[in-house]
Amino acid sequence: MASIYQKHFIKLLIVFWLILFPNISATEPNSLTQSVVIADQISVTQDQKLIASGNVEVLYGSQQLTAQSIIYDPNTETLQILGPIQLTDGQSTTILADTGELHQDLKSGILRGARLVLDDFIQLATVQLNHNAGQYSKLHKTVATSCQICEKDDVPLWQIRAREVIHDQNEKQLYFYDAHLRVKDLPILYLPYLRLPEPSIDRSSGFLIPSIRTTTQLSTGIKIPYFQELGDHADITITPYLSTRTHTLNLNYRHEFWQGRIALEGSVTRDDLIPHTNRGYFLVAGGFALKNKHELYFDIEWASENAYLYDYDLPNKDRLDSEIALTRTGKNSFYRSSFTHFQSLREGEIENEIPTLLTDFDFRRRYFPKVIDGELRLQLLAHANRRSSSLNEKGRDIAQTNINVSWLRSKIFANAIKVDWQLGVLTNFFRVKQDLNFPSSARQTTPYGTLSFRLPVTRSNATETDIIEPVMQIGWSKDSGGVSSVPELGSAEFDQGSLLSLSRFSTNLAEQNGLALAYGLKWTRINLSQQLTFSVGQVIFDREQEQQGHHPALSHKTSDLLFAGQLTTSAGVTLTARTLVDRDLNIANAEFHGTFIGRKNKFDFSHILMSSNPSKSRLGTVSELNFEGSVKLNHNWDVNANLSYDVSDHRGIKNGVGFTYVNECVEINFSINRHNTSSENIRPATEFQFNVVLRGFSSSKDSQKQVQSCKG
Repeated sequence: MASIYQKHFIKLLIVFWLILFPNISATEPNSLTQSVVIADQISVTQDQKLIASGNVEVLYGSQQLTAQSIIYDPNTETLQILGPIQLTDGQSTTILADTGELHQDLKSGILRGARLVLDDFIQLATVQLNHNAGQYSKLHKTVATSCQICEKDDVPLWQIRAREVIHDQNEKQLYFYDAHLRVKDLPILYLPYLRLPEPSIDRSSGFLIPSIRTTTQLSTGIKIPYFQELGDHADITITPYLSTRTHTLNLNYRHEFWQGRIALEGSVTRDDLIPHTNRGYFLVAGGFALKNKHELYFDIEWASENAYLYDYDLPNKDRLDSEIALTRTGKNSFYRSSFTHFQSLREGEIENEIPTLLTDFDFRRRYFPKVIDGELRLQLLAHANRRSSSLNEKGRDIAQTNINVSWLRSKIFANAIKVDWQLGVLTNFFRVKQDLNFPSSARQTTPYGTLSFRLPVTRSNATETDIIEPVMQIGWSKDSGGVSSVPELGSAEFDQGSLLSLSRFSTNLAEQNGLALAYGLKWTRINLSQQLTFSVGQVIFDREQEQQGHHPALSHKTSDLLFAGQLTTSAGVTLTARTLVDRDLNIANAEFHGTFIGRKNKFDFSHILMSSNPSKSRLGTVSELNFEGSVKLNHNWDVNANLSYDVSDHRGIKNGVGFTYVNECVEINFSINRHNTSSENIRPATEFQFNVVLRGFSSSKDSQKQVQSCKG
C-alpha cells in the first residue's frame, strides 16, 4: 500500500503528464485533447522521456490502456509498452498483447502477440497487429474463433486460420485472406476471401449459413441464402436450392415504411416431380396506417398446386386466400370493407363451382342517448360472392345486405342478480342468381329479444375461492322470408361463447326462429397453486329446428349438452377440454388440449373428435391426435419430437424427431420428419435436415450467449 505521501506524489505526476500531452488537432475543438496516466511509479529521464511502471493505466477519450510499464518519448510522440497489455475502445472491442509501440493517441502502432476480442464473443489471435489511425487493424497469421480456449495448447472446436485479416472498425467488418476453416485442427474448407460482420452488427449483406435438406422425393440438396441490404429499411434474401432433382430459387423481400410495411416471399422451381413444368408459389403481405385512423391490410397468396407446398415444406393450406381490406376503429364505431379471392388446392374440388370472389362490408356504431338508458347499436353488413361457373346451382351467385338495430341495457339488483335485456330488429335482403332453388330476390325481417339472468355466488377462505355462476336466457325471434337455408350464410358453432346467443353463425346474417331457453352453470375454484373452471350448458327450442348452419347439435328441439373445463396450475400445466353429448348420451364432438411448460421441458398435446356431417363433406368420424414436445437434456443438448395420428384410419399423418446441440461457439441442428399424406399428386415422403451455425457473427448471434466453463 502506498503511503499518503506517495499518493500525493502520484497526483502531482498525473498533472505533469497532462501538461506533457499536446492537443490532438486544432481543427477538432470538441475532441478530448488530454490523456491521464496512473501508475505505481513515474519518472522522467534526462532526455525528457517519461517512464511509468507498475499497474499502469492510460485514459484517452473512450480508450483505456493498461500495461506493466510504458515509456513515452515526446519527440516521436510514441509509447513503448511492455505487457501484459489490454487496450479497450468502448464496450465492444478489446485488444490483448505482449508488447507494442503506439502513438500517443492510442490509435496507431504495432502490437505483438496480440489477441483481438469483439463483443466478448469473437477472438482473433495474431502474431502482429498493426493499428492504423483508429479505423483499420491488420492482423498477420491469424486464428479466429468464438470457442472458449481453456488451456494454452487447447484446439478449439472450430477455427478460421488466415494469412491476413483486416478489421474495419468504422464499417465493423472482418476481411479474411487465404482463409481455412478447420474443425479440431482438421482443414475442411479453403476460401481465398471471406468477409464476416462483427457480432454487434444486426444486418450485413453477404452469404448466410447454408443448410442441407434430404427428402425421398427430391434427394439431397443444399440451400445457400444470400442477404442483401437495400438501405436502412429494406432487404432481400435470395436462396438457391439445388439438388440432383430440383433447381429452385427462393426470394424473400422486406420493406419498412414510415407508416407501414411490405413482406414478399416466393419461389420458382423446375424439378423431376413434374417434369418440364414451372412450379412455384407467391406470397405478399403488408399493412399501412392511413389518414383519419384508417388502416389498409393486404395479402396475396398463390401456388401452382397443393403438392408444391407439401414437397417444399411450406404451409400446407388447401385453400389460398388473397385479400385487401380497409378498416377504421373509433371509440364508438367500426368500419371494415374487404375484397377476397380464393384459390382451391383441394383434391377433387372444382374451383369454378365454389365462391372464389367475395366482397364484404361491415359498419358498426354505438349510441348512448340521454332520453333512454342503455346502449343503441346499429350494424350494417353486406356480402357478395361469385362463382366462375355459369351452370344452374353450381354457379350460384349471392348478394346479401343485413341491417341490425338493437337496444341493450344491464342492471344489477340488490340481491346481486344481474339482468341483461336486448331488443332489436334484423332485416336481410337477398339476391340470388343461377340457382332456381331460390327466388331471385327476397327480404327477411326478424324482430328479436333476449332476457338474461346471472347470479354469481362466492365462497372463500384463507386458501381458496369458489365462484358459482348460474346463467339463463330467454330468447325469441320470428323471421319472415324463409331463405335462411342458403349455404353462404355460414356454418354454426356451439360453444361457451355462443350459448347465450340467438345467432351462432359465423356471420350475423341469420337468426334462430322461435322461442328458446338457454341455461348453463359455471364453477370456478381459485387457490394458490391452481385455477379450475367447469361449465355446462344447453338450449331448448319451442319447435323442431332446421339443421342450423349444418350443425347437428342444434338440429332438434333440444340441443346437445355442452361441457367445457380448464385447469391451470402454477407448475406450468394447462388443460382445456370441450365436448358435446347428444340425446343418446354419445359424444358427438370433443376437443382436448394440454400444455406443460417447465424449466427444461415443454409438451403440447391435443385430440379432436368430430362426428360425421355429410353437409360439410365429412362422411365419417374424424379422430386425430397431435403431440409436440421438447426436452433439454443438459446444458448443450435439446431433443424435440412431433406426432400426428389419425385414430379413425389407424395411420400416422406426420411424425418426426430433431436434435440440437448448442455451446458458446456452434449450433448443430438435425431433424427427421415423415409425411404419410397420400393422394393423387402427393406421395408419402421422408425428410432430413441438417445445418451447422458458427455462432458469434451477426448472422448467427444469440441474445443469450452460452459460455463454456473451464474446469480446473
